[in-house]
Amino acid sequence: FFTTHDAVVRALDAMTGELVWETSVADYRAGYYMTMAPLVASGKVMVGASGGERGIRGFVAAYDPDTGAEVWRSHTVPGPGEPGNETWPGDTWQTGGASIWITGSYDPELNLTYWGTGNPGPWIGDQRPGDNLYTNSVVAFDADTGELKGYHQYHHNGSWDWDEVSAPILIDIQRNGRTIKSLVHPARNGYLWTLERTADAINFVEAQPYVDQNVFRSLDPLTGRPEYDQERKPGTNKPATFCPSLWGGKDWPPAAYNPQTGYLYIPANENLCSTMVGTEIEYVPGSGFTGASSQVFVVDNADHLGEIQAWDMSTGEQVWTHEFAESQNWGPILTTAGGLVFSGGTNDRYFRAFNAETGELLWEQRTNSGVTGVPSSYAIDGVQYIAVQSGWGVDAQGMQRAVNAHFDREDIVPQGGVIWVFALRD
Repeated sequence: FFTTHDAVVRALDAMTGELVWETSVADYRAGYYMTMAPLVASGKVMVGASGGERGIRGFVAAYDPDTGAEVWRSHTVPGPGEPGNETWPGDTWQTGGASIWITGSYDPELNLTYWGTGNPGPWIGDQRPGDNLYTNSVVAFDADTGELKGYHQYHHNGSWDWDEVSAPILIDIQRNGRTIKSLVHPARNGYLWTLERTADAINFVEAQPYVDQNVFRSLDPLTGRPEYDQERKPGTNKPATFCPSLWGGKDWPPAAYNPQTGYLYIPANENLCSTMVGTEIEYVPGSGFTGASSQVFVVDNADHLGEIQAWDMSTGEQVWTHEFAESQNWGPILTTAGGLVFSGGTNDRYFRAFNAETGELLWEQRTNSGVTGVPSSYAIDGVQYIAVQSGWGVDAQGMQRAVNAHFDREDIVPQGGVIWVFALRD
């Protein structure tokens, strides 16, 4: 099962490659497209659509794996009569965004699927006053019916391009003598969130910044709702400067959790901030609907940019950090039962292995390009392999322009597109 850029989900016979079925999920001419791998769980093939920057109305849809027939569809922006629609003024819900960019996660005990949602549309909050549910949130849907069973909004009335698209990681945390069935999310807004998943709600546990963050003045201790520094909130014709940048403390590259160490590993970016200003914009189907212009910059006297952080989830404390002095980090994390952390993501094109307990660099190999691919591991005939795609572009390349400006040079990272496979023998 896979999705296409013109918003179609397809099923191929894995043995022959024959097309078994294909189903159009949404109209690509209206700005919908798909970038994610389907989630197959509870006898369903579940997908979501991207396009919040083009004024779509986000959703998750489930399909029959044998026929491609749609089983249910649940929107991430509520319409009239649905809970949360009151947080959208007028008809703004119709172009409200809340894209699903990345595959969700699944709890088989609760039979719930969890999805991270993206920005409201347009980007600037004073053009759509209200909390704008369920943008920049985690939402929980019943895998059989699509019923909304819970949500947590990481920040309301989003105005910073902080899409919270990564699905939270499902972890059982031992904290203060009890087990918390948690959802953990190192957010683009720069906070590390710990939430609790239950059958009919998502509860706030705690959150703390893992990079410099100057927008939130405080969090409500019961709900986690942030209070904003309004001087750090961009408006229409009102520029504002804020940290972290619009790409966030961590963007789409996934974090990883190792149950043996109890550590969460975050590919983070520090000392990068943005200035953004809003402009009036009218919705045109299929066209850009951001209504904002922005610039990313490196703060003065920054001593490093990218990081890999390790957090002990039983204590909520950071235990080690590996810093990259002159490179951002766009490297997805893989951690293994052998006590290793694999990641690329830097502009020097290296793929690396670290000691999962201490953060010590153990091994590195330079590749043809920057590694923004997700590492994977498999074994054949007793030999374990690590595979990763080396390829650079889009946001990592865009951030490189800010890095080049800071260091007053023109470093170019080749775009690449090569799969590398490594093996450890004897």
